[in-house]
Amino acid sequence: MTKRTQLALATALVAALALGASGCSDPKKGSAGGAGAANPAAGNDGKTVGGTPVKGGTLTVLSNQDFSHLDPARNWTMPAMDFGTRLLYRTLVTFKAEPGKAGSELVPDLATDLGTPSNGGKTWTFTLKEGVKYEDGTPVKAQDIKYNVERSFAPDLTGGADYAAQYLAGGEGYKGPLQGQHLDSVKTPDDRTIVFELKRPVAEFSATTTLPTFAPVPQSQEKGTQYDARPFSSGPYKIESYDRDKKLVLVRNEHWDAKTDTVRKAYPDRFVVVMGLKGGQIDDRIIAGEGADASAVQYSTMRPESAPKVLPKPDVKARLLAESQGCTVMLQLNTSRPPFNDPKVREAMQYAVDKESVITAGGGPALNEVATAYLPPALSGGEQPDTLKIAPSGDPAKAKELLKAAGKEKLKVSLAVSTGDKGRAEAIQQGLARAGVEVVIDTVDPGAYYDVIGDLSTTPDMTYSGWCPDYPSGSTWIPFVFDGRNIKDKGNQGNYSQFRDEATMKRIDEINAMADPKQAAQAWIDLDAEIIKKSPAVPVLLERKPLLVGPNIAGAYGHPAWTGTIDYAGVGLKDPAKSQG
Repeated sequence: MTKRTQLALATALVAALALGASGCSDPKKGSAGGAGAANPAAGNDGKTVGGTPVKGGTLTVLSNQDFSHLDPARNWTMPAMDFGTRLLYRTLVTFKAEPGKAGSELVPDLATDLGTPSNGGKTWTFTLKEGVKYEDGTPVKAQDIKYNVERSFAPDLTGGADYAAQYLAGGEGYKGPLQGQHLDSVKTPDDRTIVFELKRPVAEFSATTTLPTFAPVPQSQEKGTQYDARPFSSGPYKIESYDRDKKLVLVRNEHWDAKTDTVRKAYPDRFVVVMGLKGGQIDDRIIAGEGADASAVQYSTMRPESAPKVLPKPDVKARLLAESQGCTVMLQLNTSRPPFNDPKVREAMQYAVDKESVITAGGGPALNEVATAYLPPALSGGEQPDTLKIAPSGDPAKAKELLKAAGKEKLKVSLAVSTGDKGRAEAIQQGLARAGVEVVIDTVDPGAYYDVIGDLSTTPDMTYSGWCPDYPSGSTWIPFVFDGRNIKDKGNQGNYSQFRDEATMKRIDEINAMADPKQAAQAWIDLDAEIIKKSPAVPVLLERKPLLVGPNIAGAYGHPAWTGTIDYAGVGLKDPAKSQG
C-alpha cells in the first residue's frame, strides 16, 4: 500500500467515523482514542441482534480461511475454538450463552456441576451427566475425556492449550497416548467419574475445563493428525462433508439431547462454511444481504476499509457487532537471536512503533485503541497502566538514540503477519523506518499463520499477534506469553518472542503459589510492569471484533469469553424459509 493510498484511506475512515459519533479521542492517549471514548461501532454492545431465532434453515458462514484446527486437542485459537465447542463437541464446563457480562459465567456442560476440589485444591473430581451421546448413539464416557487430555501432550498434535501439561502431576516427559502410555494423574474410577491430580492447588480449575482439551475423544476414533478433518461429534451438529479450504457442512446430530444441554440452542438445521473468500468480498456480500447471504455471518473480522460502507448507514450499522476482544495485540520480538537479544534494541522498538498509524490502518478509533501494557484491561482493574509513558505516535528520535547506543543504527528485520493484517504491518513498517529500521513483511495464510510462527525453524524476527485470557485470571496470560519454560520447537504458542528470563520465571512460580486471588491479581499487574521494561514485545492495540451479519440473522451477539466472536450456541435465522444452501 503506497503512502498516498494509505492517506486517502485514513481520510475516508476518519470522515466515516465522524458521522457515527463525536469525541472519539481520549486526551490522555491522544487522538487514537481510549477506553472511555464514545464509540460509533459499539451500538450493539451487550445486545442481541435480530431478536429470537426460529428453528430450522441453513446458516451460512463466509470465511477467508479454513479452520486452524478442529481437533479438540489442537484447537486453541478464536474463532475456531468457539465454533468447535459450541457446535461439534462439549466440554466438562462451559460459559453461559448470553451477551454481555452474563456470558462470562461458568455453567456445567458434560459435568453435573463445576467440579469438586479436595486435597487443598490439588485434586478435582467431576461427574458426567447421564444420557450424553455421540453422533452414533454410543455414550460419552469419562475415559474419553481422559484420552483427549492425554492426546494434548502428543508432539504431533501441535497447537493446543498447554494447561494440562502445566497443571497435571506426572506430566513431565509424557508424549501422549498414541504409543499406549497413559497418565496416572487422570483417573476414571467408573464411566461417569473423572479425577484430576494437580501439581499444585489451582483454584480456577473449573474454568480451565471449558477448553477443548477437556472434550471427549473415544480412543476407537483416533486418527492422529487426520482427526482434524473429522472430529467425532458429542455436540448438536456433526460433519456431513469437509472439503479443506473450500467448504464445511454441518448437519444435526440426531443423538444430541437438549435435555442434557442447557447452553446450546441449535436453531439452524445446517451450518455451511464457505472458505477461501477475500475479506472485502465477504463484507460486500453481507452488506448487500441478498439470497443466501441474507442468512450469513462472517467468520473473520470486517475489513477496515469497509467501515465507510457500514458506519454511516443505520440499517447496515444495526447489523454490526463490535464487542471488545479483551485481548492485547503485540509486536513480539524474537529475543533468541540478534538483533533482539539486545535489550537496548528491544527498548528502541517501544519508541519506534507508531501506534496511531496502526490504529488508522485497523479501522480507526471505532475499532481499536492504544495498548500501553501487556495484560488487557479486564485483568488490570479496568484500565491498562502506562509504565513507559511513550506517546501513541512513538518517539523516533529516542529510538534512534537507543539504537546508536547499541551500535545498531541501521537494521533490517523480518515481520510475519496474517494476510488480513497486512495494512497494520505496513503501518508498523513505516513507523520503524523513521528510526532507521527496515522491515521486510511476510504475509502468511491465516489458516497456517500460527503453525508457521509457532515453529522455531520458521519463526521470523518479529511477529504480530495477540493474546487473550482463557478466563479472568492473569495466570492465563503472563505465563503463556512470557514463561520461557513453555517454549516448544513446534507448536509454540504465546511466547513467540522466545523470552527466557530467570527473574520472570521465578516470579511466575511465586504468584502461582499465592492462595489469595486478589493478591495474585495485583502481583500479575506488577509483574507486567517489570516485564515491559525488558521489552520482549511492544503492546500495540486493544481491538474490538467487528463482525457483520445478514438481515435474516437472529440471536447474534459477540460473546465476552470468545473474544467478541459470534456465539454459535445461540445464533440462528429470523425466517428459515428464506435461507439457502
